[in-house]
Amino acid sequence: MSEETGNVARKHLRAYIDRIESLEEEKAALMEDIREIYAEAKGTGFDPKIMRQVVRIRKMEPDQRQEQEYILDTYLSALGMLTNLDLDEKVDNSVKEVGSNLK
Repeated sequence: MSEETGNVARKHLRAYIDRIESLEEEKAALMEDIREIYAEAKGTGFDPKIMRQVVRIRKMEPDQRQEQEYILDTYLSALGMLTNLDLDEKVDNSVKEVGSNLK
């Protein structure tokens, strides 16, 4: 590699690293803002742990969320933590939801 090519590559690498570092700083600032919002919500009586769970669930595709809920319900039912009536009702609702999505 010639010296000129090496200098160009070095400049590109430095530019990439600078951009990444800048974005990392922005990300840290955003994370701090998010922590402050959760703290504010906690101060008004909301549970940040549950709010995080809601945010995570809202990011999921509907099919993925439905599958995860079904598996969770299956595990809870196997452990005796979910009555069969609850599970049957959820299965009925899932069937209706799938049917409405097919139309």
